[in-house]
Amino acid sequence: MSVPDKIGRYRVVRRIGSGAFATVWLGADDALDASVAIKVLADNWSYHPDLRDRFTQEGRILRRADDPRLVRILDVGELPDGRPYLVMPFAAGGTLADRLNAGPLPPREALHVAAEIAGAVAVLHEHGVLHRDLKPSNVLFQPDRDRERILVADLGLAKALANASGFTVAAGSPGYMPPEQATPGGGLDVRADVYAIGATLYHMLTGRPPQRAGRAGPRPSQLRPGLPSAVDDLVRRALRADPRQRWASAPVFADALRRTAAAMEQHTARGRVRRRLGRAAGVAAAALAAVLALAGSAATLVTPPGWARVRDATGALSLAVPPEWAGQLRDAGWDPAALGLPAGHAPALVVSADLAAWPGGAAPGVFVGASRALAVLSERGPEPTFPEHGGCVRRPDRTVGVDRGGRALVRTWASCAGGVSFSEVTVAVPGRDFGIYLQIKQAGGLDRTDRVLAGLRWSAAAVYS
Repeated sequence: MSVPDKIGRYRVVRRIGSGAFATVWLGADDALDASVAIKVLADNWSYHPDLRDRFTQEGRILRRADDPRLVRILDVGELPDGRPYLVMPFAAGGTLADRLNAGPLPPREALHVAAEIAGAVAVLHEHGVLHRDLKPSNVLFQPDRDRERILVADLGLAKALANASGFTVAAGSPGYMPPEQATPGGGLDVRADVYAIGATLYHMLTGRPPQRAGRAGPRPSQLRPGLPSAVDDLVRRALRADPRQRWASAPVFADALRRTAAAMEQHTARGRVRRRLGRAAGVAAAALAAVLALAGSAATLVTPPGWARVRDATGALSLAVPPEWAGQLRDAGWDPAALGLPAGHAPALVVSADLAAWPGGAAPGVFVGASRALAVLSERGPEPTFPEHGGCVRRPDRTVGVDRGGRALVRTWASCAGGVSFSEVTVAVPGRDFGIYLQIKQAGGLDRTDRVLAGLRWSAAAVYS
């Protein structure tokens, strides 16, 4: 195949690839100093009205949908011989098929890519269009600042959902299309694309596409030992021969993919915590024995008599509180963005006599959260933005010593409505690149801030997990 010098106003650099119906060229838009991909209808199909219409329809669909997860159409035109072409941004990251040439993807990455594909397909379905040809070669990667966007391309076989029950020609790619798509007049709906997403995910996980549509093949974990059963269940449901047994839609499938990926991440994180705590266990046991030998009974110092000790779900933080504060506990963590710090998720707990009244009511309690974003009282991190307590009297700031040489900066608001006071506290943890924030709410005039801080304990290994 000879290489044309120009296609429209675009200078041709080289051929990227070709298929049954079209050839794709890498072009240069010299006016805008940008690389583009130019898809040209194959010469042997240029005189078939149905194929020409299908080709130009792809441009219309992509232009109408205009979603960041779908390839955009920049320009359209015709060559002097009448063949139409579409101009799209060049995806410099290549295709998913290119990446799979090197073997399967890491499981969480595969789930993420599949969820992005499902999100793109959901947009097509919202616009009344079936893709009908989802497969690794039609999934592109586009570098974008500090991340990589995943794009769905090639809508040459796309059809309107309104006509899905009347397709008379079998079309698609073997290995990725469902059994009903291989039969003329089989009747298609959105679950045909769900099947194709599942087949693509199977390929990403195992390094090969599933067996012929409608035949139960090996589970992904049989080909890749160690995959969780939840991943097997995701894929096998998408690949059911009966569409009624598949995920009901692309958005439903995308949600299931993201939930499974998040659960895998949490499982991995818990494993890291257990390993780190295990490595530290011997050292910790020796240190504790030394402390007990010097102090006699450390328990009285850590937890005042009659007080309750509470811990967050990760074991990173524990705190001694008066028994009347320990009625209710929430320990799922926090986002340091609440204090104007970089967003994220970190260990935290809140304990109060009545969480429904926290923080606006008069019920006493304490919130404590740790984060690497909270490298306070040092030059390593930004200062947090304390909540303001209007109508209260602000007392002078003071510094209090805490466990293991830490220093706590205490800012107190007293004489608030209802006899409530607030202590906003930041703890600089020596030798560690994280800090701790507490909000202590009290009622009745008795200030227990220092006693609460004396009972504060943390696990560096858990905070770093």
